[in-house]
Amino acid sequence: MNLNTRTENDITVISISGDVDGKSAPTAQEQILPLLKDGCKVTFDMSGVTYMSSAGLRMLLSMRRQVPANGKIVLVGLPEQVQDTMSITGFLDFFETADTLDEAKAALK
Repeated sequence: MNLNTRTENDITVISISGDVDGKSAPTAQEQILPLLKDGCKVTFDMSGVTYMSSAGLRMLLSMRRQVPANGKIVLVGLPEQVQDTMSITGFLDFFETADTLDEAKAALK
């Protein structure tokens, strides 16, 4: 798994690619948690994710729970397989999603 972070205006864009599984999810969470500050606006670009295990889903849910009340997360570019899994398990109910990065940025403004 690869994790790249950049800031565009006041929005943090975290691009995740590769497999998000039991080995990589804890490392990703460790790197992402410090970014979830008061008033944060975060986009997870998931378009490069090739596989997500239950550990990856738990990581996303944990991230969502760590966001302060005035912060916001938007998932963008969910691969069909990941989106289907999140929908079936009810995880999508906890997240706002967007098809493109521009849509995600608009949702965070």
